[in-house]
Amino acid sequence: MYQNLSLFNLPPNFRGRPGWYVQLWWIIESLFFKTSPQFMYGWRRFLLRSFGASIGKNVIIRPSVHTQFPWKLKIGDNCWIGDGVVLYNLGEIIIGTNVVVSQKSYLCTGSHDYEAINFPIYSKPIVIEDDCWIATDVYVGPGVVIKRGTVVGARSSVFKSLPGNKICIGSPAKPIKDRLAATEEDIYSLTYEKGYI
Repeated sequence: MYQNLSLFNLPPNFRGRPGWYVQLWWIIESLFFKTSPQFMYGWRRFLLRSFGASIGKNVIIRPSVHTQFPWKLKIGDNCWIGDGVVLYNLGEIIIGTNVVVSQKSYLCTGSHDYEAINFPIYSKPIVIEDDCWIATDVYVGPGVVIKRGTVVGARSSVFKSLPGNKICIGSPAKPIKDRLAATEEDIYSLTYEKGYI
């Protein structure tokens, strides 16, 4: 026998809130978050904040996003969380500013120790720093830090932390080239074209 699930025990306070509170969030998410019209971004930010999430300004979260435990979620300003994203935050998920997490991506902070007979569960935080883009259908595993400015290509799997300012693809995801930052001239040109100056 490799694992005996009758020996499994959830660690004390693993969820971070009492069971009734967790169930209340899941009911609220099902009835009021997921059924809200797409344009009601402020409403969804309000619901998440009401359950302990730290959500910055101008954050776009689609109604089909699932957040396991809002009280373990921090999102900075000007972020986009796309359709069907799963924030499986048994541990903390910390997302910086100007981050895009595209549709169907799965951020998973928890796993099990398969070498122990009682199959114990554990969690490790995920940190996605400023200016990152997690493209469509990307898996990010427990304990991963994605450093500032990195792009993770579609359908990649991230099992280990990634350096900053890189384009990374694959399973496991690996850097393939540098990502170049916009120059002041680029920023000026864009703001001029858009009529901001």
